[in-house]
Amino acid sequence: MVQAKPFTVSYLTSIPSKLVYHTHYQYEIYYFHEGQVSYLINDRIYKLAPGDLILMHGMTLHKALLEKQDVYKRSIIHFDPLYFEKHIQPSYTSNLLAPFTQLKNIHLSLSGEAREECEALLTKLAQLGQRTDVYAYQKSHAVLLEFMLFLNEQCQQPMDNEQMSNTSTKQHHVQNIITYIEQHYAKELTLDHLQHALHLNKYYLSKSFKEVTRTTIFQYLLERRIYAAKLLLVDSQAKITDISLEVGFKHLAHFSRAFKQITGVTAEQYRRQNQMLSS
Repeated sequence: MVQAKPFTVSYLTSIPSKLVYHTHYQYEIYYFHEGQVSYLINDRIYKLAPGDLILMHGMTLHKALLEKQDVYKRSIIHFDPLYFEKHIQPSYTSNLLAPFTQLKNIHLSLSGEAREECEALLTKLAQLGQRTDVYAYQKSHAVLLEFMLFLNEQCQQPMDNEQMSNTSTKQHHVQNIITYIEQHYAKELTLDHLQHALHLNKYYLSKSFKEVTRTTIFQYLLERRIYAAKLLLVDSQAKITDISLEVGFKHLAHFSRAFKQITGVTAEQYRRQNQMLSS
C-alpha cells in the first residue's frame, strides 16, 4: 500500500463536478476565501463567509454545499496527527492538537490581523508545497508548526454558540432532519417517521433537504450508516454481519452492496487496510 503524505496543502479554485459526504483519517483545516457556500459537518450546517476557518476531526462526516456554481475558492490542509505529534510538535509546547481532539469540529470567523496572518501562512505553505528541495520540506514543517500555534491562539477566544442564528427557515428544518437522523440512524426510518417526529409535511421535508444538501434524505441516511460502520470496522473486532445490523441494515447483502458502492472496497478490505494504518 502506498503511504499517504504526512500533510498536504492545497489552494483550490475549481468548481467540483460532484461534492459528496466523506470522511478521512487525517485532520482537516479548511479556510474559505470566496463564494456562496454552506458547510455540513455531522449534524450542523454553517453558512460560510470569506475569512471563515473550519478545523475538523477527519472522521467526521462533512461536505461543502455550493449555493452558486460560479466561484468557489478555498485552502485545505490535511495532516496525519500521529506524524505531527512525532515529527513536528516540539516538547516545549502544550498539546497543539487540542482544538481537534477536545473541541472536535470548530468554526471560526477571522477578520483584521488574524485573517491576514492566516492567509499569509496558508500562502507560504502552498508555495513551499510547490518546491521539491529538502529545504522547502523542512521549512514547511516549521510553517505548519507556526500555523498550529496560530490556530491554538485563535481557539482560546470565546466561541460563539449561536453560529446557526443566521440560517434560513429551510436550512433550520434541514438541520433538524440531520439531527434526527444522527440520533436514530440505526433504527428503521421512513418519511412518515420524520413527518411525525418533526411535525412537518414529509413532501416538504424531502424537497427542502434535496434543495439544501443536493442529495436525498435516504442517500444521506445510507452514507451516515456506512460512516458508522467504518468506525466500527476499525475500532472493534465485531463480525461484519453484526456491524451491519448495528448500524441499521436488515440484510447483509444490502450492507455489502452499499458499502462497496460508497467506499470502493468491501467491508473486509476496509477493515484490513485501516487497521494496518492505525496499528
